[in-house]
Amino acid sequence: MTAIFLMSMLFGLACGQAMAFCIPTEYMMHVERKECAYCLTINTTICAGYCMTRDFNGKLFLPKYALSQDVCTYRDFMYKTVEIPRCPRHVTPYFSYPVAISCKCGKCNTDYSDCIHEAIKTNYCTKPQKSYVVGFSI
Repeated sequence: MTAIFLMSMLFGLACGQAMAFCIPTEYMMHVERKECAYCLTINTTICAGYCMTRDFNGKLFLPKYALSQDVCTYRDFMYKTVEIPRCPRHVTPYFSYPVAISCKCGKCNTDYSDCIHEAIKTNYCTKPQKSYVVGFSI
């Protein structure tokens, strides 16, 4: 009985690690510059989901690098660039953003990820909107 229980525990842990639900997810972002006439609505993909994590009881005895937890972050990504419509000549109208191709559970890299605990709630437009869909401004 103990062997069956132990094997089922190990199988459950292995499946839990293999099936961490960290996947590219559709996301709508709004981009505007105060000098430009329009706000641009962009449909892209970001990494979102659940990663297995462990919390150690002996936190006082471990170095800080051992305490970081895995997050859902980019494995492969590419940058796309769009043009914000009706900007004055002295303003650069281009905006680049990452598009998630694949994701992984790992340490958050601040070189290309926003590693904060709470999302900033500024994803809205204050100007008339233009939509951007796969290379075309609508």
